[in-house]
Amino acid sequence: MSAPDARLAWRMVAQIFLSFAFAYFFSALLRAVTATLAPAFSAELGLGAGDLGLLAGAYFFGFAAMQLPLGSALDRYGPKRVLVTFMTVAVLACAAFAMARGFAALLLARMLIGVGVAACLMAPLTSFRHRFSPALQLRANSWMLMTGSLGMLASTVPVQALLPLIGWRGLFWLLAALLALAIAGIVLLVPRDAPAHGVAPQAAPHGGYREIFGHPMFLRLLPMGFFHYGGLVAMQSLWAGPWLTEVAGHAPHDAARGLFLINLSMLFAFLSWGLCMPRLMRRGWDALRLIRVGVPLSLVTLAAVVALGERSAAPAWALWCVSCTFVTLAQPAVGQAFDRTRAGRALSAYNLVIFAGVFCVQWGIGLLIDALQAWGWARVPSFQAAFAVFAVACAASYLWFLRHGTVSPRCTRADVAS
Repeated sequence: MSAPDARLAWRMVAQIFLSFAFAYFFSALLRAVTATLAPAFSAELGLGAGDLGLLAGAYFFGFAAMQLPLGSALDRYGPKRVLVTFMTVAVLACAAFAMARGFAALLLARMLIGVGVAACLMAPLTSFRHRFSPALQLRANSWMLMTGSLGMLASTVPVQALLPLIGWRGLFWLLAALLALAIAGIVLLVPRDAPAHGVAPQAAPHGGYREIFGHPMFLRLLPMGFFHYGGLVAMQSLWAGPWLTEVAGHAPHDAARGLFLINLSMLFAFLSWGLCMPRLMRRGWDALRLIRVGVPLSLVTLAAVVALGERSAAPAWALWCVSCTFVTLAQPAVGQAFDRTRAGRALSAYNLVIFAGVFCVQWGIGLLIDALQAWGWARVPSFQAAFAVFAVACAASYLWFLRHGTVSPRCTRADVAS
């Protein structure tokens, strides 16, 4: 490839990635923004803690409910077409949220926001699977997750600064407009969906999920996706905060700064992965090898956090979250294990596993803490015991991964070189 052709190819890669990343940024912001807006909702609408929890969970309900239909649609119609359709729902849902006058309307709109942004990561990853080499897929995956971390950061201090100026309703009108802008960017800048092995997206196989869930690679990485990857999101989005306040004894504003540090650390971790992955793959370090070597670091770090108890503050949690980024390589590894006509279903099915894990880990830890306290345990030991159970589950998922180590992604030397 000549130098001008190479520059043109890289310009196209950057154009595709940035168009998708702009959309995913707002998806991550919408996922996390409820925590920042909770006081405003309570003050204006009189929502209690249970109402706020249900409102936050409505997003995940809509998001998770669409994953399997989404995967089939991605393989049948192509990621660009599907993403534009889903995001149109998100625009309308944000507008409905801004106009909602009661809790029921807020709840329905929040659920539809989850539906609308359900494709904001899976569609790009499917497109990357169609267009990019395995090394470039891993780089793009890491940088998409970095974009998500940036969106979560934006949902905190920047959103808080906007509230006095435009209010939460104005914020959702602004988000609707920005999502519409993101749709326009995808329509104009992302090329038409690439055929999968010469098969037009509309003609690609669109069967069920039995072959996906029964695939050796999917089964090998399933427990790790559920417990470890899902647990990472559960800690980052919920339980790291209560640990800092209830166990480490931080004031709420100090805990907020600690969460900002954790999210910022994750952002730089994903940036580093994206920079390093192609070089690592050229040297023989594929996703599975990195998972095998790196996950024990997160297990040791988690054990130390639990054992330290009151002395484990935000830097310790940031270190654990960064060490957990090895497990994020599992999702593109699953996508690479399937041919391109099934990539959408494979990636969406694994995403469903991850978010099922988020829900179960978040809820399970809370139930266990409450149960231990009901049995007479003190607050700090209850937290430590519940998190120790989570650590054991993560270790068991890693042992499952090692025991079923007979499969590898479809990755050739030529792919890596490209």
